[in-house]
Amino acid sequence: MTTQSEGTFPHAPEGLRVQKIDHLGVAVHSIEEALPMYAGILGLECVAIETVEDQKVKTAFLPVGGTNIELLEPTAPDSPVAKFLDKRGPGVHHVAYRVDDVARELERLKGEGVRLVDETPRRGAGGALIAFLHPKATGGILVELCQRDSEHH
Repeated sequence: MTTQSEGTFPHAPEGLRVQKIDHLGVAVHSIEEALPMYAGILGLECVAIETVEDQKVKTAFLPVGGTNIELLEPTAPDSPVAKFLDKRGPGVHHVAYRVDDVARELERLKGEGVRLVDETPRRGAGGALIAFLHPKATGGILVELCQRDSEHH
C-alpha cells in the first residue's frame, strides 16, 4: 500500500500539463570554475550566460538532450543560491518543469492548498515566467514552474 506524504497528490491534479523538464538548476560557487567540467568532461556547450538581478544570480545554460543544465552562481551573499551553498554546498538546487501557463497553475495550486514560494509569476533567466513551489509541498525538492514563449534555452 502506498502512503501519501503531506502536500502530495494521489493523482495528477486536474489541468496540470507538464510538457517536459525545462532544466535542472545546479548551484555552483563559480560558473567560470564549473564550466570546464561540464564542457571538458561531459562535452556540453554553454549557450547563454545571464545575470538575473532581482534573484541575485548569474546563470549559464548548457543544453543536453531535450532539456538544459542551468548553472546558478550567487551574485550577493544574501541571495537564495548563496544561502543554499552555505547550507548544502554545490549541487542540484531545483527541478524546473515546463508548463503552458504559470499564473493559471499557481492559482490552481493555491486552491489545492499547496505551499508556494511565489504567489505570482516573475521573470527568470531567458525571459521565462517562473514560480517556485515550496520543497515542503513537493517531497523535499525545490520545484520551479517555467513558461516560455518560444524554444529559448
